[in-house]
Amino acid sequence: MRGFRAAFVTALVLGLAGPAEGQVAGEEAGFQGYLQLLAARARGEGVRESTIAQMTSGLTLNQRVIQLDRAQPGSSSGAIPAFEPYRRSHVDAARIARGRRQYAAVSGQLGAIERKYGVPGPIMLAIWGHETDYGGYTGDFDLPRALATLAYEGRRRELFADEFIAAMKMVDRGVPRSKLVGSWAGAFGNPQFLPSVYLRVAQDGDGDGFADIWTSRTDTLASIANYFRDAGWRPGQPWGVAVSVPEGLDRATLGTTLKSPRCARVFDRHTGWKTIREWRALGIVPRSGAYLADDAMASLLEPDGRGRTAYLLTGNYRVILDYNCSNFYALSVGLLADEISR
Repeated sequence: MRGFRAAFVTALVLGLAGPAEGQVAGEEAGFQGYLQLLAARARGEGVRESTIAQMTSGLTLNQRVIQLDRAQPGSSSGAIPAFEPYRRSHVDAARIARGRRQYAAVSGQLGAIERKYGVPGPIMLAIWGHETDYGGYTGDFDLPRALATLAYEGRRRELFADEFIAAMKMVDRGVPRSKLVGSWAGAFGNPQFLPSVYLRVAQDGDGDGFADIWTSRTDTLASIANYFRDAGWRPGQPWGVAVSVPEGLDRATLGTTLKSPRCARVFDRHTGWKTIREWRALGIVPRSGAYLADDAMASLLEPDGRGRTAYLLTGNYRVILDYNCSNFYALSVGLLADEISR
């Protein structure tokens, strides 16, 4: 009787476990079939057969990547948290000090990069500092596996299928397969580029024949600068300046009807454009720091509401938003750059 009961319990446990195991096996089979579709697409776009084999051989579905992707918050219309705690944690003394040390270490090369691309060195360094703490942590996920998994999952299939093919093209261009390690969402290297961004803007700043955004400070900074130039950075214009806003400002007259095709919620927090002369006539004056010409166009942002620090923001601020579509991120990059240059 005891043997029968044990056999019954074992069968029950196996029966309960079976579907889950079968589901995993089914997903893996589906993933392997999807890899063949990606391989066919890469072949059609001219990727070499040896590269396709190198990038797909032994690749398996990464369930951890799927979990992380599904845990991401969706768009929300809830209350926006205060900026000040974010600023304190991202424009902190340690990050400022490391940025200044990097600034001193690359001073010999930085002038040439600034002249070539028209982007200030502190802005490049602030991006690097925000993305990976100046190379302190760049991620440890296998990129081809993560990108193929995200494409297969399907939530953003077109984006990640494109990035997987772009990663193949990187290897075709001579990037070692071993370099393709980064975040679970497919970004890598010091500036956390996606593969398509690497193909578009990565630069060989030190002239050794390889755009090394993993270990070369010069290539990293030149690549960030090229991204900013490509996104429309205007030389000689600051990103913005902290301002004081008079109590009686009529904000109801300052809105804008313009809508951005991306970052809609981010831009909804900005006023319409006015010249600095017009803002000054409304009683809005810089607290300190960057000088803005009277005819420069700027929008007003009060990230923590009335009575707190506000900012007049130029078109260059929107270039920072192109890198990462978050007001908190862009403000912190600008403020960190200001601190690094002090």
